[in-house]
Amino acid sequence: MSHISHLTSHISEKNEVTVHPPATVANVVCGFDILGFALESPSDKMLLRKAKGKGVKIINKDNYNLPADPEKNVIGKALLALLDAVDENIGFEVESTKLIKPGSGIGSSAASASGAVVGANYLLDNRFTNEQLVEFAMCGEEVASGSKHADNIAPCIYGGFTLIRSLHPLDIVTIPSPELYATVLHPQIEVKTSDSRSILKQQVRLKDAITQWGNVAGLVAGFMKSDYNLISRSLVDVIVEPVRSILIPGFDEIKKKSMDAGALGGGISGAGPSMFMLSKDEATAKAVEQAMKEVYKKTGIDFHTHVSPISSKGVKIAT
Repeated sequence: MSHISHLTSHISEKNEVTVHPPATVANVVCGFDILGFALESPSDKMLLRKAKGKGVKIINKDNYNLPADPEKNVIGKALLALLDAVDENIGFEVESTKLIKPGSGIGSSAASASGAVVGANYLLDNRFTNEQLVEFAMCGEEVASGSKHADNIAPCIYGGFTLIRSLHPLDIVTIPSPELYATVLHPQIEVKTSDSRSILKQQVRLKDAITQWGNVAGLVAGFMKSDYNLISRSLVDVIVEPVRSILIPGFDEIKKKSMDAGALGGGISGAGPSMFMLSKDEATAKAVEQAMKEVYKKTGIDFHTHVSPISSKGVKIAT
């Protein structure tokens, strides 16, 4: 992590804030660990209050039995990292209501970490940059996945599509895009990020790497040129998806039927088990949702679906 200087300023008069950090989709098929985007819904709800004395108190208002110990909680670790860069003798109390199910593959841990640091920054008169907030939040993400990756964190804080060009030093690029809708299917099974990462190959063939680079470049160019056909052609992953998709029942059929219904393309959301498909309009996205439902009803596995536009904003502050 790059050095973040300690900053001193007067303590803000603002003592309480409610934030709504959105769900996110990471990897975006060919962009493993470097691409992500924010959804309009679902989103978590967090209430942050200033407290006297350094430290973090977490009050979980849901039934997921997440740890209240700040050192073992995504929210806690992110806020402790932020507090290390604050000279004042203050801390935070957080009431967290998770509406993005942990382990769902749509950035649940990133929403917790990002919402916490954006809310804290608001109470500190927005003294930190978005890039600094990403670095703080990555400390929380490490608790959940074992590594400081930013592909969910960045879109959760910046909104829209983001590219992690580099982690060391951190270099985040926001990518303009045309109107797009995401259809997400969340099977009610758990795929742990740590397990999903452990099955990946550590070496890839040069031929596959070249194909993947072409698809990542094509996808970014497609977003920036508002070229839906180029976006569709580029939503192909020859490295990660072939390995991870075996963990998700019905994956191949979901993908085929979604494309038949008009989707541009899609794949695994983050580490899974959620799957997502991108469409150019809401009507197509809802037709894709229906196709997904018809396939998944046959599996006997419970599931949820979401249809959402890509959100141009990240964490929303309730004012």
